[in-house]
Amino acid sequence: MAKSKLVKANEKIAEKVVGGYKKIEEGAVGGYKKIEESAVGGFNKMADKFVDNFLTKDGESVEEAKTRLAAEQKARQ
Repeated sequence: MAKSKLVKANEKIAEKVVGGYKKIEEGAVGGYKKIEESAVGGFNKMADKFVDNFLTKDGESVEEAKTRLAAEQKARQ
């Protein structure tokens, strides 16, 4: 009888520990993903602005300029 009480208590403790760990993990991973998305999004906006201001030709969109530049880079290699 005493053994079963200890086993039940141990299981409850284990469930709470695992639940707490999962909450911490989800918070950390979620926070990292938000920071990563912000950083990558900001970089992409800056890169698009740079391409638009300095590397596009007349009437060319940013995406077309990036495609052209990638093709030129590939041709050089």
